[in-house]
Amino acid sequence: MKEINVEKAVGTVLVHDMTQIIPGEYKGPRFKKGHVVTEEDIPVLLSMGKKSLYVIEKDDKDVHENDAALRIAKAASGQGITMSQPSEGKIELFAEYDGLLKIDTEQLSELLEQDEIMLASIHGNRMVKAGDKLAGTRVIPLFVAEDVVKQAETVCSKRKIIEVKKLSSLKIGIVTTGSEVYSGTIQDKFGPVLFKKFEALGSIVVKQMFSDDNSQMISECIKELLKEGAEIVCVTGGMSVDPDDKTPAGIREAGGQIITYGAPVLPGAMFMLAYIGEIPVVGLPGCVMYSRVSIFDLIIPRLLAGEKITRKDIKVLAQGACV
Repeated sequence: MKEINVEKAVGTVLVHDMTQIIPGEYKGPRFKKGHVVTEEDIPVLLSMGKKSLYVIEKDDKDVHENDAALRIAKAASGQGITMSQPSEGKIELFAEYDGLLKIDTEQLSELLEQDEIMLASIHGNRMVKAGDKLAGTRVIPLFVAEDVVKQAETVCSKRKIIEVKKLSSLKIGIVTTGSEVYSGTIQDKFGPVLFKKFEALGSIVVKQMFSDDNSQMISECIKELLKEGAEIVCVTGGMSVDPDDKTPAGIREAGGQIITYGAPVLPGAMFMLAYIGEIPVVGLPGCVMYSRVSIFDLIIPRLLAGEKITRKDIKVLAQGACV
């Protein structure tokens, strides 16, 4: 940084904001930090009482913070992302539409190996609404070397760091278990909740079947729903460790390849995920019926987005999944 006479400042870069005051008319920012002084600016600066300025020289090989932020934001953003105009070196990223936010944390960590770059986001694997603010990025210095920006673009060329996935509209089948519901002793309250939850996610329940606490009957219901084209099967009730809870056995008898029985999530620890071929079969614990947020909200949107959930995906939920 150096002090320079205003008349000799053309082509240099301001290192701080400058306020203009016109008594009775205007008071506010006239020139922003990072502004490159032009010939036309000289009379204005003189009228503001500025005889000298604090500036830095602009190396032609360096990239201004606004331009750098714009290039990084474009490189990091995948589908479903819109961005603000750069302001004081920062760009904000927003959801273009409703969907599932995905953050590639490995790529983000690699990007941030360069200390001159900052990109911060909200947590991924969550539903977002159109217009939600998701992230922001900038470079730390006023100017940054071209090599730094190119390296950032190279990192982002491997995989996009941030995107919003649209959910597919799938056919959902439900098996509601429990002798008390099957016999009509009590009214089913779980099914209506799932109808609403899936409708809110853009999918539709095509059929609900009822089963006694009998693993063979549960298995037959699952197979029937698969024959009728269900693309996800949800089995409710009977998910605890009580001896008469037959849902896990019924899922296995239907041919389910178990990914997990149990999840490090509260509420939702007694969750089960299996696949029959490519079709997910989920055993939903009772908390899904009455909790505002549960294991359902952490896993089902990802299935609707076409993701194949693994055991590792379930285990990493432990941090931050006590809801």
